Amino acid sequence: MQITFPFAGLESRIRGGVHPEARKESTAGKAIDTDFPLPSMLYIALQQHVGQPAEPVVKVGDRVFKGQLIAVGQGNISASLHAPTSGVVADIIDYPAAHPSALPTPTLLLETDSLDLWQQEPETCDPFSLPPEEISIRVAAAGVVGMGGAAFPSAVKLNLGRRTRIKTLLINGGECEPYLTCDDRLMQERADDIVDGIRIMLHGLECRDAMVGIEDNKPLAFAAMRAAAASYPSIQVLQVPTLYPMGWDKQMIRYLTGKEVPADGRATDVGVLMHNIGTAYAVQQAIRYGRPLTRRVVTVSGGAVKTPRNVEVPIGTLLTELFSYCGLDINRARRFVLGGPMMGDILPHTRVPVIKGACGILALSAEEINEQDSKACIRCSRCVTACPTGLLPLEMMVRIRAGQLDGALNYGLRDCISCASCSYACPSGIPLVSYFKYANSELVARDQASLKSEQTKKLADEKTARLERIKQEQLAMAAKRKAETEARKKEAEARKQAKEEEARKNKEEA
Repeated sequence: MQITFPFAGLESRIRGGVHPEARKESTAGKAIDTDFPLPSMLYIALQQHVGQPAEPVVKVGDRVFKGQLIAVGQGNISASLHAPTSGVVADIIDYPAAHPSALPTPTLLLETDSLDLWQQEPETCDPFSLPPEEISIRVAAAGVVGMGGAAFPSAVKLNLGRRTRIKTLLINGGECEPYLTCDDRLMQERADDIVDGIRIMLHGLECRDAMVGIEDNKPLAFAAMRAAAASYPSIQVLQVPTLYPMGWDKQMIRYLTGKEVPADGRATDVGVLMHNIGTAYAVQQAIRYGRPLTRRVVTVSGGAVKTPRNVEVPIGTLLTELFSYCGLDINRARRFVLGGPMMGDILPHTRVPVIKGACGILALSAEEINEQDSKACIRCSRCVTACPTGLLPLEMMVRIRAGQLDGALNYGLRDCISCASCSYACPSGIPLVSYFKYANSELVARDQASLKSEQTKKLADEKTARLERIKQEQLAMAAKRKAETEARKKEAEARKQAKEEEARKNKEEA
């Protein structure tokens, strides 16, 4: 099939970017595997999103059913959790998180019963008969978060879109990270559901138009989505160049709409709201069929995986079971990654659970990591050319090395998205993005220390003021007591004198 580029001449809208080896061929041609056996135990982390951990509404020993609410989101940017299957709550403990630190996080252990019984059979609903504002309410109730990796609660974005005038709903089908093909397969196999989800989001946002951006290395997904959207003129399915990080929202928005999102702004500032392909599918499942987000499609790949594939798994499945299902050559595995190899998190071990935002799980071999000692910078400026945000990575790195974080800030350190394009492009193998991550963490620590210092100073000032107030009150009280004492003395003296005068008069009269 011949694919034509929709916007000739728009390449100039692309800033930076690199072409890492895609390595998608091992999974892109395989259908999504839905036969993954239900684990005997699921480890459902209570914090799978930004914001506060969800609060359990079940207790140890409770029997729960598939789709039942088990934890309620806390605060504005938290998401609720539902049971992926039926079973018994075995425990609620601190368990290693799917994070580079693997620090313990509150986790609900669900012992499955293999019956997979729904709390109540989901009922089909006509989303377009619902008031628009009801869409985000039901999305929040279903615990839907961004499926592209950020795991930001989708209802929050939908509400933000309702408060701001949105002209275009942009659906990100870029999937620019190497190895990952879960969105590609989702679009190939479930395009009608995804387009239905896009229409539901348009209804919820009261927005007319949607654009779907798909990298041009996914011709089958592009064709499937175009066919599914053919009856809906308000949904445009467009190709974008295969270039990392095309999936970054600002890059995609700039390319497809020509609008520039401010450095410290949001997409909604330019009238655009962006969601991921997987999110559109999850929204459709939640609204159309009443199915909360309890499963996801995840790409299992890498040189150490014997049978790479896309697998649909329940949230809470341990990575060890997933690797066991796909086959893992432990002798070849040198690095485990949650997400893509460019922006994903390196995991210290695989005894962590699948979370809602887990789009890929990789077991990379030594050849794929290609670790090498970094050499001196040759000032070739390739990092500058590769940076999609228009920064000067070399200058920032030099200042960070010298401990001049403020200098790095002046070069735009806050705008770095840690995409690692600069590190990939550097011929000297300098891990530039590692410097920026370090500096950003130092800045966070510095900001926290500054905030703590301000709070300490405020508390000290309040204590000093309180002590001074108490001192003044004590002095006032002492002065009052002294005055009262003096008054009593004068009164006593007056009474004595009056008594003596009376005695004297009585004596004279006698």
